[in-house]
Amino acid sequence: MSSLTMTKSQLQRANERVAGWLARNSINFLRLSLGLVFLGFGMLKFFPGTSPAAELVIRTFDRLSLGIIPGNAALLITATAECVIGLTLITGRFLRTGLLVLAVSMVGIMSPLVLFFGDLFPSGGPTLEAQYVFKDIVLASAGLVIAARAMGARLVR
Repeated sequence: MSSLTMTKSQLQRANERVAGWLARNSINFLRLSLGLVFLGFGMLKFFPGTSPAAELVIRTFDRLSLGIIPGNAALLITATAECVIGLTLITGRFLRTGLLVLAVSMVGIMSPLVLFFGDLFPSGGPTLEAQYVFKDIVLASAGLVIAARAMGARLVR
């Protein structure tokens, strides 16, 4: 019986150590991985024909700006914003500024769900563009966690 108790105690201590490590490091890993995702997708938009979301970005900007912002400018604005977000998340420098850009960008990122719902979800199910937008819901949630940490919140047990 004492060896079983000892094993439970050892497992409990190991669990405490792992939980402590996760509390100290997991949000930083989340910040870095989110930064890499934004930087990677942002960089693609600088090169014509490489971003699977380019046409969706152009259509969304066209609709939101009432046709004032042309396609190439829309891609440049989006690419720049995503790269700024990515770099601030990766480096941790100007993090609050990057998170503000992320918050503003989320309006445009989520807009296709309202503006083009029928195109994104035809009778056969979600398109690749719809799946791309759905992924952004997870990215937005990750941004909220990182913003909470940047504003002083801490992960506690």
